Amino acid sequence: MHFTTVDYVIFTVLLVASAGIGLFYAFSGGRQRTTQEFLMADRSMSCLPVSLSLLATFQSAVAILGAPSEVYTFGTQYWFLGCSYFLGLLIPAHVFIPVFYRLRLSSTYEYLELRFNKMVRICGTVTFIFQMVIYMGVVLYAPALALNAVTGFDLWGAVLAMGLVCTLYTALGGLKAVIWTDVFQTVVMFAGQLAVIVVGSSQAGGIGEVWRKAVNGSRIAGLDLNPDPLERHTFWTLGVGGIFLMLALYGVNQAQVQRYLSSRTEREAVMSCYVVFPCQQIVLCLGCLMGLVMFARYGEDSPLKKGYVKTNDQMVLYFVMDVFRDLPGLPGLFVACLFSGALSTISSAFNSLATVTMEDLIKPHFPSMTEAKATLLSKGLALAYGLVCLAMAYIASIMGSVLQAAFSIFGMVGGPLLGLFCLGMFFPWANSIGAMVGLVAGLAMAFWIGIGSFVMRISAPTPVPLLNTSALPLFDNITSTVMTAVVSTTTAKRRPTGVEALYSLSYMWYSAHNSTTVVVVGLIVSLLTGPMKEKELTPGTVYPVLGTLLFFLPERYKEKLCCVTPLAHKPSEINMQPYQMAKKDSNGAPCCKFNMATENRETVWITLPSCQLTAHTVQETAL
Repeated sequence: MHFTTVDYVIFTVLLVASAGIGLFYAFSGGRQRTTQEFLMADRSMSCLPVSLSLLATFQSAVAILGAPSEVYTFGTQYWFLGCSYFLGLLIPAHVFIPVFYRLRLSSTYEYLELRFNKMVRICGTVTFIFQMVIYMGVVLYAPALALNAVTGFDLWGAVLAMGLVCTLYTALGGLKAVIWTDVFQTVVMFAGQLAVIVVGSSQAGGIGEVWRKAVNGSRIAGLDLNPDPLERHTFWTLGVGGIFLMLALYGVNQAQVQRYLSSRTEREAVMSCYVVFPCQQIVLCLGCLMGLVMFARYGEDSPLKKGYVKTNDQMVLYFVMDVFRDLPGLPGLFVACLFSGALSTISSAFNSLATVTMEDLIKPHFPSMTEAKATLLSKGLALAYGLVCLAMAYIASIMGSVLQAAFSIFGMVGGPLLGLFCLGMFFPWANSIGAMVGLVAGLAMAFWIGIGSFVMRISAPTPVPLLNTSALPLFDNITSTVMTAVVSTTTAKRRPTGVEALYSLSYMWYSAHNSTTVVVVGLIVSLLTGPMKEKELTPGTVYPVLGTLLFFLPERYKEKLCCVTPLAHKPSEINMQPYQMAKKDSNGAPCCKFNMATENRETVWITLPSCQLTAHTVQETAL
């Protein structure tokens, strides 16, 4: 099975269009001359492009290949993951977005300094950079390798073309280019998947025949309410454990939060969460339908069993090439769909890495840096991370069996970072020592379970079918999804006990388990070392959820637990002035900054120490 000239043309059009969007934003508008425009799109984006960009970042090439393979092999139980999307988006929309947006942050990890101290911020930033650098090369190399194995598509030609084009439009066009290319790539992804489903179901005898064969083949799963956390996929692991995975992605991940913060208003940022919800459900249904159409075509006699392909992700590409065998151009459309997922993921990685490096590691040490130099350095960072991505793709090519462990390292980090933000946002008495110890404990627990389960599998005395890395949840691209699946076998086996049971925990619970570890350890250490007092809190950094939950307590007990600090009021969306709040002065004390626009449109910043504030609620004031 090989590509035709038409297929290569369609693939080339994707690259040219993506590069063209980047060049357009490089030489139009403000021409990316400020860090605000380059890193934050001037905070001027509307709801629709932001929501589609959120969706594109969430939908990686690994996921496009993995979801149909998962459904083909195990059935539609995976669809219940969609139940987690509701709370997984509702909580970020009404908890995380209001806090981050009203603080006017550029880097998510800036929040950690406002809430705790600079050391916690640096640790969070370094952890995120480690997470993304490990992952971004693999997410580019893995689909190219599968494509090469099935179709003979040039491996390094594809990797270099995608990496260089993505680096080009990210370094030149900034966040605006990234978001609008995501919109274009989302359309391509939908078109590619729909084409496969329509043509494949037509060849199988219609969608009704596809469903009949799936029912007869026991691929239509019912509601499995088994509460056992060791079971790989049940309603509880997918519907509840999935919520924590979604929170790690849509709540605190820099790549996603940066899109919220680029919105024109807080309301549009919240609406983008609501808009992306039905889009995610459609994506999930498309993945499941592709898997069912595959089963209708091959039944139990899969290309993997016949030896036509070697892994599950290659099986999906084999199916696509088989369906489109006599339809030139459509294989190219699916490849464009596949690499649109890769482009959207790695471009988000480049931009978010450049942002956190600039805002968290460079600017604090060079406060007098001019805007022109800062913008140039930000572009240089995006370019440098693009080259690092290509280097990581090369390293991935020589990692061999360690490739799955690299995916696991990415997934291990998301849960502890989620726990760190929850510790600061929901528990006012948590202090910086508790945050540091909690993060270290969460990371240690994550690596212990992840590495332990990996070692347990490879040292198993009998061969055990493993879920390929591609068959993981649809949001495996930039979140806390653990890229290594637990042992799964269709034969009866003894129930693990002791440490083995911990290693056999369903990967869907990893994020919940690790984030809970951070919160519990952080709270215990904070209480032992002296909890924070309410007057020590930076205004606007705590979401008052405990004050609501503990409504039955007397006011004096609430004050001791710091449960009376309200969230900062929302600034007017009618005539919103740029403002900053909850920064810290040179002595480390919380202070708030208001701006006053003069008649000649110059901005005068007025800094008020916290001792001058009559309340912790900061409101935008007409001066």
